[in-house]
Amino acid sequence: MDEFNLHLTGDIHAITAANNLLAAAIDTRVFHESTQSDKALLNRLCPPNKEGKRSFSDIMFRRLKKLGISKTKPEELSPQEVNKFARLDIDPASITWRRVMDVNDRFLRKITVGQGPEEKGMVRETGFDISVASEIMAVLALTTSLADMRERLGKMVIGNSKAGDPVTADDLGVGGALTVLMKDAINPTLMQTLEGTPVLVHAGPFANIAHGNSSIVADKIALKLAGPGGFVVTEAGFGSDIGTEKFMNIKCRYSSLTPQCAVIVATIRALKMHGGGPEVVAGKPLDRAYTTENVSLVEAGCVNLARHISNTKAYGVNVVVAVNMFATDSEAELNAVRNAALAAGAYDAVVCTHHAHGGKGAVSYFFLFVHSYIEPALLFFL
Repeated sequence: MDEFNLHLTGDIHAITAANNLLAAAIDTRVFHESTQSDKALLNRLCPPNKEGKRSFSDIMFRRLKKLGISKTKPEELSPQEVNKFARLDIDPASITWRRVMDVNDRFLRKITVGQGPEEKGMVRETGFDISVASEIMAVLALTTSLADMRERLGKMVIGNSKAGDPVTADDLGVGGALTVLMKDAINPTLMQTLEGTPVLVHAGPFANIAHGNSSIVADKIALKLAGPGGFVVTEAGFGSDIGTEKFMNIKCRYSSLTPQCAVIVATIRALKMHGGGPEVVAGKPLDRAYTTENVSLVEAGCVNLARHISNTKAYGVNVVVAVNMFATDSEAELNAVRNAALAAGAYDAVVCTHHAHGGKGAVSYFFLFVHSYIEPALLFFL
């Protein structure tokens, strides 16, 4: 548990390093293009070898192809082609790529870079995000192989040229370097629950800006290990309005995996909030509305649950509602949720006490979970 909450195998550190490498490459390129001629830039990009000959690297041929230039030697380029090839002409105001760190440091959310005397006035505003908000994290979660990750990393757009053309990591020539930094992060971490159930921990794309699902690689490994007759539970996260839609529309389309069942997790307290209950304030005791029976408040909040059920069923999957029970929940309140879930089209709704009783507290939930689909396959919860 300590390792889970700390660094595990360092995947997030690899993402941080790769993200900030690209950020550094952006500012360095803008700086050098502002101080160098086209010829000097070409000399920097294609320095002569010991024999005095210049050549393009493999990644440079990607850019040449993108520009529609078929020449294979630097000396064959016309002055106009040298300008197109060597000068990205990035518009600083269009740069969307920010630096990241795995620390909640609010004072770095907005910063100014380039204030050193050596930067010759190349000052601009930028900032830091948390590492899991990096697009590289989203790439890691959606990739299916090392080669696929290489292509995805190279196609990431960091901003536009002054002419309005998108500029990618491969245009900057760092797609391969990013892949090297990420080559071990593609491997999931095998852990286990307190009761010995195997768990693959891999990736954590920030759902506010990305798809917010666990990785395709981990799901496919798990399905292979579970084999015929087994089942795999994967997280979609953030409800049907973000979790399910992004899971179905993004992750399933890239992975070609089709889930057979969805579990929607609900609590009496959350439903009371949705029903118009008092605001919950951090650091203050819960209002009595959340610790005493109030069936009408629960029923009012079940409108929200019903919408999540209908949203999820629209994708053609069965829905099981798992109600995580608190000690203060009454039987009448739990029955109200079950009735509302069934009326909304759920396959079933069950009370879960696994937080208190471990696996025994979720036996009914898993029984319905497994029996609500036709073939052994991928299941997800939100």
